[in-house]
Amino acid sequence: MRIARFSVNDEVGYGLVDTDQDSGQDYVSRISGHPLMGDFQLTGERAKVEDVRLLSPVLPSKVVCIGKNYADHVAEMSGITGASTDEPVVFLKPSTSVAGPGDPVFYPPVSQRVDFEGELAIVISRPCREVPRERAKDVIFGYTVANDVTARDLQQTDKQWTRAKGFDSFCPIGPWIETGLSLEEAGDLRLTTTVDGEVRQDGRTSQFIHDIPAVISYVTSFMTLLPGDVLLTGTPAGVGPVTTGQEITVTVEKVGSLTNRVVPRD
Repeated sequence: MRIARFSVNDEVGYGLVDTDQDSGQDYVSRISGHPLMGDFQLTGERAKVEDVRLLSPVLPSKVVCIGKNYADHVAEMSGITGASTDEPVVFLKPSTSVAGPGDPVFYPPVSQRVDFEGELAIVISRPCREVPRERAKDVIFGYTVANDVTARDLQQTDKQWTRAKGFDSFCPIGPWIETGLSLEEAGDLRLTTTVDGEVRQDGRTSQFIHDIPAVISYVTSFMTLLPGDVLLTGTPAGVGPVTTGQEITVTVEKVGSLTNRVVPRD
């Protein structure tokens, strides 16, 4: 099941996305209630996805990110972020950094290098703390696509990553939440990132250093996760800079594609 958050005529709601088998057209059917808060019902309203504005599928209280989770990315970034570690590297992006499909990524004037980082993202289903590996699947609502946009020069000079990762618009999420994947399926998905149609990243989640259960168990060992919180799982090799005017598309197999254009900050 694909669950989207969208707006029509400034009215925001949630809906189920399905593909018409004859036309191949994607439709969104509005639902009543909040999908993370229990049962919901179809309202009977239905529209083509192209006729609505897709928004970030959740508004998380926090975005928890895992760094250095692909060995090939660790190797390419060794001069900036150092070597890999035995435990997951965790950092946060503020809720104000979240953007939706098609929203602009603003290039901050204080940075001279802004990079893309395509990632698989996990959406948490319920409050959870100290989740053992074997219970990880019980707290996953679904999966979506994310771009951990990073001001790379600031990451290097600041040492702490908060400013480099935390600018408004630096966490596009979408286009929807896919709830139908098993933990095993999510553990081996192809992830690609293109810039203006050119493939820059091409990896698989099976290359994780720390798999999904390990990440959830580790993060919840010291932090309570809430319904709708988003957990970014790391990025494969191939990250690189973008300039204003360029379009970034992150695609995760069986989940969807997320596209955003880089624009100057006025």
